[in-house]
Amino acid sequence: MSSLIASLATAVTGMSAEQGALAATTNNVANVNTPGYSRETPVLVSSDPIEMDGVTFGTGVTLQSVQSIRDPILETQIQEQSQGQGQYTALASALQQTQVNFTTSANDIGTSIANFFDSLNQLSANPWYLPTRQDVLTAAGNLASSFNDTANNLTQQRTSLDLNVVQQVTQINQLSQQIATLDGQISNLQNVGETANEFVDQRQQAIDQLSSLVNVSVIQADNSLTLTTANGVPLVIGQTAFQLTAQTNAQGLHDVYGGGNDITSQLTSGQLGGTIEARDQEIPALQTQLDTLAAGLANSVNGVQAAGFDLNGVPGMNLFNPPPAGGAGAASSLSVALTDPTLIAASSDGSPGSNGNAQALYALNAQPIIGGQTPTNYYSQIVDNVGNDVSNASAQQTASAAILQQLNDQNGAVSGVSLDEEAANMVQYQDAFQASAEVVTTINDMMYAVIQMPTLTG
Repeated sequence: MSSLIASLATAVTGMSAEQGALAATTNNVANVNTPGYSRETPVLVSSDPIEMDGVTFGTGVTLQSVQSIRDPILETQIQEQSQGQGQYTALASALQQTQVNFTTSANDIGTSIANFFDSLNQLSANPWYLPTRQDVLTAAGNLASSFNDTANNLTQQRTSLDLNVVQQVTQINQLSQQIATLDGQISNLQNVGETANEFVDQRQQAIDQLSSLVNVSVIQADNSLTLTTANGVPLVIGQTAFQLTAQTNAQGLHDVYGGGNDITSQLTSGQLGGTIEARDQEIPALQTQLDTLAAGLANSVNGVQAAGFDLNGVPGMNLFNPPPAGGAGAASSLSVALTDPTLIAASSDGSPGSNGNAQALYALNAQPIIGGQTPTNYYSQIVDNVGNDVSNASAQQTASAAILQQLNDQNGAVSGVSLDEEAANMVQYQDAFQASAEVVTTINDMMYAVIQMPTLTG
């Protein structure tokens, strides 16, 4: 009887183990479309054998654990690539918005420069004609407006990017807190020998999301982990999350602080890094170039204007209000100083019919008065640079997306759920369960037969 009971116990362990394995397979099938889910596989091991009368007998099977299948190297590569993808996406988006200001239209700076010099050319043909003189003032006003609008649009875009910085810092803090909470739940379960696969999946997904926002480094230690920025500022240590802060600087923009230190310049990847690059490097560089163009053009025109005489024979006055010293802010503040068309200095000798100075004003269009280039060429170079920057950022974004997709596909092949494989496993575990159940039924019948045997008396 004792051997039958032992056999029954062995069969029952088989049923229990296969039932657990079947539950793992069922969970895989249920989560086939769950983002971030890593398929689970049951770990079946032989139970400890026993020895009876010099003979060793097996005691069945034990479901030791249910493990998530994951590739730590691939996960690290995905995190690193997510940082680059986030950076290029944010940068390309910002530059594409910037490029709108430099596309050819009736009001863009390039067209306004051409129209302004065309009006001066017309003035040289009719220096005494008031409508032609008024056309010059109108063209000058349109030119100033084009500079103003473009500069103001860039300033507004920079302000919008600054708001993005604040929002992204908030998102980073929320994800850091979520990861710390999940880390605590994982540690609590694993410390008592329980499985925490679902929480590990959720934590990994949160880390991937965090990686797309900021450059992070992950250090795994036992049942917990440490997350820092690439330069070592802690974000998560075990169950504790450390918050980044966005603090206003002297320019009215927000710098990012971590651990009490300004780390803005050290954030070079992720969406936050790309946003900061666009806000603090790309747009300011364009603003400086526009200021150089506006200041150089205004000063050159005013210089030639002062060398001539207006329709009254009086030495010319400034056509444009002088730009700020050093040129900073020249594009946003450019404005026309004259309102009276008779004050345009078209004459070179003081006579009303002279057009010498009008020709000199028109000649500025072909002179290297802006950084060794003509006004039109200088502006064209700005447009070309913007186009190249957009093209490069978009190409990097596309290449990064392709690499990230490839890594995700590889990770899916390792950790993803295959319904065909799970169907085969389901049949396998079901057959094993049924076989163990048949053993239980057989032993039950045998034990019943033994019980029903007539008692032998001496």
